[in-house]
Amino acid sequence: MPEAERITHLLRAVSEGDEESMDRLFEAVYEDLKRRAQFQLAGSSPTLDTTALVHEAYVKLTRSSQTEWHDGKHFFRVAARAMRQILIDRARRHLSQKRGAGAVRVNLDDVQLGTASPDAAAETLMALDDALSRLAEQSSRLSQVVELRFFGGLSVEETASALEVSDRTVKRDWRLARAFLHEALSQDEATS
Repeated sequence: MPEAERITHLLRAVSEGDEESMDRLFEAVYEDLKRRAQFQLAGSSPTLDTTALVHEAYVKLTRSSQTEWHDGKHFFRVAARAMRQILIDRARRHLSQKRGAGAVRVNLDDVQLGTASPDAAAETLMALDDALSRLAEQSSRLSQVVELRFFGGLSVEETASALEVSDRTVKRDWRLARAFLHEALSQDEATS
């Protein structure tokens, strides 16, 4: 059975309440999720590495037993969102320990959280999350493109497949989303 078909079969079994299938699913997608998490973290947090992020995402996904995944694409979209939420929650907790934490300018082409200090990485994530939430109010698809590409580590082709649009549409959406986020983050920087 091809891997994509096996994942879809396991997802259906999980949706039907087969708890053992969740463990088999985790084994089947573990390396892919770890690659996606590694793309995002690259060692940026002394308290959260790629393995920990994948495991936290797994726990988050297993707690949301109400989710009915349609296929592997849907699962990876949900997993990307779970990783985003975990990273943002961590950043929020980190910054809540500081006073006066402000927004910073973010260029999605240049963001390397792994090379930033924990404070700078947390501030970057918070600024990006806020701008991404504003983008979602304007266009949910543009927001999903950023979430899948930036937080999920998907390529243009993988993103197009996950959203069931063309590569060209993803490239256009990526440009539009980056322009929106650049403007939103620049405005935030100017007002802080």
